[in-house]
Amino acid sequence: MRRAVCPGSYDPATNGHLDIIERASRLFDEVVVAVGVNKNKKGLFEIEERLEILREITAKLPNVRVDSWEGLLVDYCRDNDIVAVAKGLRSVSDFDYELQMAQMNRELTGVETLLMANNPAYGFVSSSLVKEVAALGGDIEPFVPPTVYERLSEKFPKLGR
Repeated sequence: MRRAVCPGSYDPATNGHLDIIERASRLFDEVVVAVGVNKNKKGLFEIEERLEILREITAKLPNVRVDSWEGLLVDYCRDNDIVAVAKGLRSVSDFDYELQMAQMNRELTGVETLLMANNPAYGFVSSSLVKEVAALGGDIEPFVPPTVYERLSEKFPKLGR
């Protein structure tokens, strides 16, 4: 079985994330959507909330499972028989950073990285930008799955009004 991981903070998950997950699920036998745990960072959503949201928005993808990891991603890959990391690229600056990470990961453990160009419709969408716009009451509904929009509405009552 060929497994890939789509790692990220997913705080919150966006339509851009979901696009990459769906596309990776067509390329691999199994895709693990892995939420990175960084105890030094406080996110908008707790890790368990993110996992719950991701399970809901990927439920229609039978070969996708959701998990979390702490530490080096390549260690998680080795421990879970994952051969590739699948990541989306929005811009040239993403490429510069992701290329360095891909090269380091391959050097450390041989794990390959698949860098996928994002759908242009989501090229400007990031979790940080979604949170900022939501906090200021802007309409982020087109940029996130419905479940995420509902959860953000609970955190930001002025959302989209």
